[in-house]
Amino acid sequence: MGHLNLPSSKRNPKQWKLLDLITFFFFGIVSLFFLLVFTPLGDSLAASGRQTLLMSSSSDPQQRQKMVALMESGRQTAMEICPAEYVDYMPCEDPKRNSQLSREMNYYRERHCPSPEETLLCLIPPPDGYKIPVRWPESMRKIWHDNMPYNKIADRKGHQGWMKEEGPYFIFPGGGTMFPEGAAQYIEKLRQYIPITGGTLRTALDMGCGVASFGGYLLAENILTLSFAPRDSHKAQIQFALERGIPALVAMLGTRRLPFPAYSFDLMHCSRCLIPFTAYNATYFIEVDRLLRPGGYFVVSGPPVQWAKQDKEWADLQAVARALCYELIVVDGNTAIWKKQTGDTCLPNQNEFGLELCEDPDDPSHAWYFTLKKCVSRAHIAKEELGVGNMPKWPQRLTTAPSRAIQMKNGRDVFEADSRRWMRRVAYYKKSLHLKLGTPSIRNIMDMNAFLGGFAAAIISDPIWVMNVVPPRNPLTLDIIFDRGLIGVYHDWCEPFSTYPRTYDLMHVVNIESLLKNRCSLVDLIVEVDRILRPEGTFIVRDLPEVIEKINRIARAVRWTTSIHDKEPESHGRDKILIATKTLWKPSATVQ
Repeated sequence: MGHLNLPSSKRNPKQWKLLDLITFFFFGIVSLFFLLVFTPLGDSLAASGRQTLLMSSSSDPQQRQKMVALMESGRQTAMEICPAEYVDYMPCEDPKRNSQLSREMNYYRERHCPSPEETLLCLIPPPDGYKIPVRWPESMRKIWHDNMPYNKIADRKGHQGWMKEEGPYFIFPGGGTMFPEGAAQYIEKLRQYIPITGGTLRTALDMGCGVASFGGYLLAENILTLSFAPRDSHKAQIQFALERGIPALVAMLGTRRLPFPAYSFDLMHCSRCLIPFTAYNATYFIEVDRLLRPGGYFVVSGPPVQWAKQDKEWADLQAVARALCYELIVVDGNTAIWKKQTGDTCLPNQNEFGLELCEDPDDPSHAWYFTLKKCVSRAHIAKEELGVGNMPKWPQRLTTAPSRAIQMKNGRDVFEADSRRWMRRVAYYKKSLHLKLGTPSIRNIMDMNAFLGGFAAAIISDPIWVMNVVPPRNPLTLDIIFDRGLIGVYHDWCEPFSTYPRTYDLMHVVNIESLLKNRCSLVDLIVEVDRILRPEGTFIVRDLPEVIEKINRIARAVRWTTSIHDKEPESHGRDKILIATKTLWKPSATVQ
């Protein structure tokens, strides 16, 4: 590019200004080209542009439908990565969404899911520095700091023995607010009043659990504790629990029943959980009563038990317990222990809270988006065979057909056939498909369509625990699973699950399309499985060949490696088995 060849004496200021602007523009374009092509700024701007396009595509129903169709057909080879700020994203417990909701009864801390059209179609990235988790049982004591680099609990609760940072790890000494000397010592205290050993107690619920050390230490006593807490100011407490390999769930006791059937737990525990059990006409104590087995134990440590300036709250708590005929076993310092009666309820009696029996009909095992009741359920109230001490002890209860199974049509035969079927299938999984069941690589397992819990029962001798999921549109068999001494939850797979990303090592499902029933997309479900699975985690699907092939096409788009296998020779039907492995990828390595 040449300049105008004018004598210098004839160049006026306007011509100088035009030439300077042209030159400046030219060199600016060249400089910008080098910045975009040869520096990280270009990658950053390109990623930002893709993310903006991604978010707008997810919010556009037509564009979203096109993306789903491309994935189902196998024509989309790689799904986009979510923005970095979604590293710990839980769609139904999104603080940005839920903070706009009512605070009454902690409604805003419960599940509130986006519509299917609003759900993101992208892969959740791991945090910078993510490593394959520390293996069980070492993970009970320490985890990688970089896998969830949140120091808030360590800073605030370290002096109480919750956790502390030490080099590249978070260390868990085993303490808690009400047991700073350690959960083991606290459990020894409870042992004086509760049959901790011997198999009488098996299933427990720890409410407002912190980092779940109480439940973790009860595992040594063969008591399987499901710990829950909301996503609140103690950021990532349930994520820490699951990273440690301890059963846990994000949940809130607010306006709805917890997602468990009636009479699920032999022991319920609150250590400074701050649940106002007597508020709202004792609604929360009534929910405890719904979930606790006859003859079960209810432990409250901390406020309001003999707590300064909470005399009225403590008196009210005792009054509600008396109204429900709970026996006060002991008050030891700031710990109170009650035992639930095993016979008929003592209601309706005169009581200062006006507690009454619910009107019929009321099924206390309905608990998926079911509003809490301010009355005591009548159904099954005298079922003494479900009571603690009347059921077979652990481990016999695992293989004994429970009374709630026998009530089904041909229930005993169905139960025994299901148990034999899963023993045969698991043996095939291990010997012929070489799954890593029974190795330190697999600790946290989810059975997405558990029925009677046969899969979990067949691997009970492995160093694992299983979250058994029963969809609420299926037969409600979750009570049978709890009667066997296993744990689980109701969940509809057309919605995201209440857990953090990267929290399960293995997920397993039989008849996956029955979970959707033409109500939602298989692509959305696979993306949700990817969110839940840890890198290098395993997804097992048993289904018809055409369904397996559809999942295999989608799997390529979410960067899984897959293999398809025949079923075990002894089984009938056309089923195939797909085994998928989630790869460990880093966002910086996926920029295209």
